Amino acid sequence: MSVTPFLWFHVHAEDAAAFYVSLFPQSRIRHTVMTNSAIPGDDDGVLTVDFELDGQRIIAMNGGPAFTLDEAFSLSVEVDGQEEVDRLWDALTADGGEPSRCGWLRDRFGLSWQIIPRELHQLMADPDPERASRAAAAMMTMGKIDVAALRAAADG
Repeated sequence: MSVTPFLWFHVHAEDAAAFYVSLFPQSRIRHTVMTNSAIPGDDDGVLTVDFELDGQRIIAMNGGPAFTLDEAFSLSVEVDGQEEVDRLWDALTADGGEPSRCGWLRDRFGLSWQIIPRELHQLMADPDPERASRAAAAMMTMGKIDVAALRAAADG
């Protein structure tokens, strides 16, 4: 048995999967299923793309306009340090993506992401409740997470 996220796109499953695979190490397109006379969809178009992001299997489908992605589902990416936060944030918000709050964003394909530095979790779980509270309050004011500002806030 396995559990695999399944993403419904209108028509950009193949482009989205290729873009996501380009951003993460240990990522690849596993296989693509094309439409045919027995499967509804555009003639000779892509139906599904099975891919891996850093070892996590995901399936994307071109399902048409019946459903859309929203913030109720997101992919959370825990990263080491500000450089990785900046790299992924900039790539995922480029070309029509939209920043949100507290490390969340929506990419140009409509998928929501959380780009979270490991240090955020450490600071918010600090045994000193005042430090943790200051870090959490700082995070609530941010779009893209700023690690140095989190540290400064936690330290008071």
